[in-house]
Amino acid sequence: MTQNIIIRPATPDDLAAINAIFNYYVAHSTCVWRTQPCSDAERKTWYQEHGPSMPVFVAEQGGRVVGWASLGSFRDAYTAAGMLEDSIYVHHDFHRQRIGSQLLQALIEAARHLGLRSLLANISADQTPSLRLHEKFGFQKVAHLRDAGQKFHQRFDAIYLQLLLAV
Repeated sequence: MTQNIIIRPATPDDLAAINAIFNYYVAHSTCVWRTQPCSDAERKTWYQEHGPSMPVFVAEQGGRVVGWASLGSFRDAYTAAGMLEDSIYVHHDFHRQRIGSQLLQALIEAARHLGLRSLLANISADQTPSLRLHEKFGFQKVAHLRDAGQKFHQRFDAIYLQLLLAV
């Protein structure tokens, strides 16, 4: 039986687990196009840049961080206009347990609480589960950039989806 998932704000004590989850995908997936692992110092700086206006959440199961999500600035002008980009990563051993859904729901609720106008998701076109997750929550495709990225000697398209929060 699967234990309950707790979604909570991340703390500095969670950074090693957040980084381990992220760096797994750097090495093994096209969900992030970065090719070099994120260092502990980079992750600490990233966390310090977030704060209350760009929250970071973790999914915890039995005291273990099994996923994380954040809102971040895509471009300064978009941030000023009330749009942030979401990021969601679930530990590779914990897929298909609705953790991504719970994290995305927490991000949407936080975005509404912050008074944001919209959320943006930038997803590699080959990441069907991530695309479906966002579509399930009402995100709509607003752009498809062809041949936008490269990793593992392959070229990839990028798909942008947007959720309007305040219309």
